[in-house]
Parts: sequence; C-alpha cells; structure tokens
Amino acid sequence: MKPRPISNGVKEKRRVAIFDVDGTIFRSSLLIQVVNRLIEKEVFPRSTRRVYEREYERWLNREGDYDEYINAVVEAFVGHLKGVHYSALADAAEEVVDEQWKRTYRYTRDLLKSLKKRGYFLLAVSHSPKTVLDKFCPKLGFDKTYGMLYEIGPTECFTGNIIDQLILNKAAIVRRAVEKESLTLAHSIGVGDTESDISFLELVAKPICFNPNSKLYRYAKRMKWGVVVERKDVVYEL
Repeated sequence: MKPRPISNGVKEKRRVAIFDVDGTIFRSSLLIQVVNRLIEKEVFPRSTRRVYEREYERWLNREGDYDEYINAVVEAFVGHLKGVHYSALADAAEEVVDEQWKRTYRYTRDLLKSLKKRGYFLLAVSHSPKTVLDKFCPKLGFDKTYGMLYEIGPTECFTGNIIDQLILNKAAIVRRAVEKESLTLAHSIGVGDTESDISFLELVAKPICFNPNSKLYRYAKRMKWGVVVERKDVVYEL
C-alpha cells in the first residue's frame, strides 16, 4: 500500500478571478435597466428621466462621456429611492434579470465558464445595487458578489443612505474577499472596462481590460496590460 500523504491541516487557498459586471459581462448597465423598469412600473415618477436624459442624448450623439450619463442615472436612482419599499426594487430587479441575463459579451461569458472549470473562485465587484447583482451573478456561476448596499428602515422602505462606502474602493473590497474567503492572488485574473477598475486590476497577476474606455485604455497601454475588444461577432487583442 502507498503511504497516505501527510496533511498539515492548512486549507489550500483558491485562485480568484475578479470581474466588473456592467459593460464587462452585461452588455448594458443593470442599474440603467432597473431604473427604467422602476419608471415603467410607476415606482419612480416619469420625471425621473429628466435627470439623465440630456446626458443620455449627448452620449448617443457621441458628444458626451458615458461616465457622465451613468453618473446622472445614479443621481436619479439615489434621488428617488427614499421611501420606496424594498420589494419594489427586488421585483424590478428580478424582472430585468429574467428578461436580460443572457445579454452578455461572448468573451467574458466564455472566460467565466473556463475559469469555473479550472477551479477559480469567481468574484463580482460592481457599483450596481447588490439587490440586482444577487439575481444576475449566480446565473453566471459567481461564488461571491459585492455591490452597492442601501439602507432599509424599520418599515422595509429605503432611507436613501448608502450602508457601506467601501464598495467605492474596489481594491479594498477585493482584499477583504481574499482574506475572508481564503483566496490567493497568485495566478489571479481581473477583468474591467473603466478607470474605476484600475485599483483591483493593479492587484491581480493578469489584468485584462475589456472594451475599455479611453482612460483605462491609456493606462493599460502604459502598464502593458492586456486589452481585449469584442465588436459584433469578432474578439481581438490590441
């Protein structure tokens, strides 16, 4: 008989792959889709669109920046969230995800499947509400999801306050997850699409900038990070 290997009782740490979600996996923004759904369901007033419609038009006409548009959507969401019952947001999130969860980029979708088979711990780090992320990310095999958490009062209605500001620092969230989940950054992979992802891309062994905006693209070229673009049915590296 072969002798059994001696165990020192130390659990082997898992490799981790960290993904942004909106614009990196999902081909839109979960927050935008949820805000639109809340307006359709008359949870938010129709006037909510006025907060971001100008920036939306400027972005469509390639006269403005996408960040300006998404920041205006965030402003509209936070500005109208107070007093909304949690179930209204949860219902809208579930409807959006049920209808749109397959609207993903082929490159990141296939990468997720490959990494899952190879035993990677899949970590999603996003500025979208965790309520919608918790419905979307498990469908793609994620092990853990971090997103924006909004305070709920005693009547189960939102107060309008953010519970934890740490999510705004994605690197800090990744460090917390690595420690909490017994992970290792050795051979780690990170995928993001905007400059807000730079902080965690700097932590990983293999950063991938996928369909990056101009700020991330310039930084990636300076750092000699991998840049991948998916356009229509073509995926190519720059």
